Amino acid sequence: MEIITFLEYTFIQKAFFAGSFVAIICSALGLFLVLRKMSLIGDGLSHVSFGAIALGLFFGSYPYYIAVPVVMIASLLILKISEKTKVYGDSAIGIVSAIGIASGVILASLSKGFNVDLFSYLFGNILAISTTEVILSIILSFIVLAVIYFFYWDLFSATFDEEYAKTTGVKTHFINTLLTLLTAVTVVLSVKMVGIMLVSALLILPAVTALQIAKGFKTSMIIAGFVSLCSVILGITFSFFLDLPTGATIVLINALFFGLALFYKKIT
Repeated sequence: MEIITFLEYTFIQKAFFAGSFVAIICSALGLFLVLRKMSLIGDGLSHVSFGAIALGLFFGSYPYYIAVPVVMIASLLILKISEKTKVYGDSAIGIVSAIGIASGVILASLSKGFNVDLFSYLFGNILAISTTEVILSIILSFIVLAVIYFFYWDLFSATFDEEYAKTTGVKTHFINTLLTLLTAVTVVLSVKMVGIMLVSALLILPAVTALQIAKGFKTSMIIAGFVSLCSVILGITFSFFLDLPTGATIVLINALFFGLALFYKKIT
C-alpha cells in the first residue's frame, strides 16, 4: 500500500491529529515532572483513570466525561496526602493508584467482566479514536499548552529551586496544584493513545531523551516535543503496516530514540 493511500484513511487522519497534540503536551509536562522527580505520578494517575473509565462504562456514560474530573480530583488527593501527612510523594501516588485500579477491577467484575471498550483503554487503540475524542483531545491540549505558556516562568522557577521561587513571590503551592491538574488531564488524553499500562512511558521517555543531549531547558522542551511527535507518527505508521499494537509501538520507538540519545552522548 502506498503512503498516499494510507493517509487518505479517515481513521489514520484522526489518529495523527489527536496523537500529535497529545504527544506535544506529554513531552512538555513530562520535562517538568522528570526534573521535579514526580514522573511516577503519571503511572499512578493512569491507574486511577482505569477506575474512572470503568465507572463511566458501568453507568453507560461517555468515559472521558467521568475520567477527567475524577482523575483531577485524584491528583489533588495525591498532593494533599503528600503535603499534609507523613507520607512521601511516591507512597501517596501508590495509595491513590491502588484504590483507583482496585475500583476499576471491582466495577469490571460487577459488569460481568472486561468489555471491549475497557480493554481498548487498558492497552490503547488510537486507530479506533472517535471524532468526539479527537475534538476533545485538541481542545484540552490547547488549554494545557495555554496554561504552560502563561505560567511558564513560575513553573520553571518552582522546578529548579522551589525555595528560591517562594522568596521571589512565586506561589509554589498553586504551581504544584496546577502541575498536578495538568498532568491529570494529559494522562486521561493519553490513555486512548497508548493505553493505561504505558502512559507513564509517554511522559517520561521524550523528556529523558531530550535531557541527554540538550544544553538548556528550552532546547530540551523542543527536542522532547520533536521526539514525542516523531514517535507517535512513526508508531502509528509502523503499527498499521506491520499489524502491531499501536500504543506499544509508539513506546518502543520512544525507547529507541532514548537509546540513540545515550549513544550520541557517549560518543560526544
